[in-house]
Amino acid sequence: MERFSRLIQLIGNEKIKILAEKKVTVVGLGAVGGFAAEALARCGTGHFTLVDFDVIEVSNINRHIGALDSTVGKPKVDVMGERIKDINPSCIVSRKNIFAHKDSFDSIFEEKPDIVIDAIDSLSPKAELLAYCVANKIAIISSMGAALKRDPSKIKIADISETDVCPLAKKLRNYLKQKGITEGITVVYSTEPPIKTGLLVLQKNNTQDQEEENGSSYIRGRKRNILGSYPIVTAMFGLYAAHAAIKTIIDD
Repeated sequence: MERFSRLIQLIGNEKIKILAEKKVTVVGLGAVGGFAAEALARCGTGHFTLVDFDVIEVSNINRHIGALDSTVGKPKVDVMGERIKDINPSCIVSRKNIFAHKDSFDSIFEEKPDIVIDAIDSLSPKAELLAYCVANKIAIISSMGAALKRDPSKIKIADISETDVCPLAKKLRNYLKQKGITEGITVVYSTEPPIKTGLLVLQKNNTQDQEEENGSSYIRGRKRNILGSYPIVTAMFGLYAAHAAIKTIIDD
């Protein structure tokens, strides 16, 4: 346990053993999810299921922890899976290179995790994931909108019912209310208003389905809203999510 000796000094052996036994599913391995997975691995989490359908692109390099010139074109689940095993070779890592949506949840959660980190960018699958976890009594930490923000001091952890300012959180609250869910989901969000000058409409020729983030939708292959991202903020969102997950695991 030498690799975790500094953390053991701080939280003790018993809590490190608890983290080593817990199963964490990280859905979305982009700017937020990658940092969350990295932090959890460095804190001794022993079991991961990594979920993402995408590959590393050059445009990811400014903010994804796994994005390097040498990893461009590689599946994100493979890049992060290899990083986690390099951090802790005894860690058990399951990789699911699939798109997270209601039709794939049964496959993603065939082995029920102790906690889920939701770092999905797409509004509809994100809402469906939150509702699924609540219905199946799976603890979840969900990242709200991290793009179009530049002030890390505005990041907070709260119940989704207590959020304000964040457009994505508002949309999710409205969706969940229709499902009879008004509270009980821990989220990471920012009270900083989105910086509208960070939004750029581009043409991108791709084949993926419609996605939405922060209330801004695009269909790849048509007009697309590209959301500016500050890597300090997106990384902090991931670290806050990992902290919330660890607190939930070792304080229960």
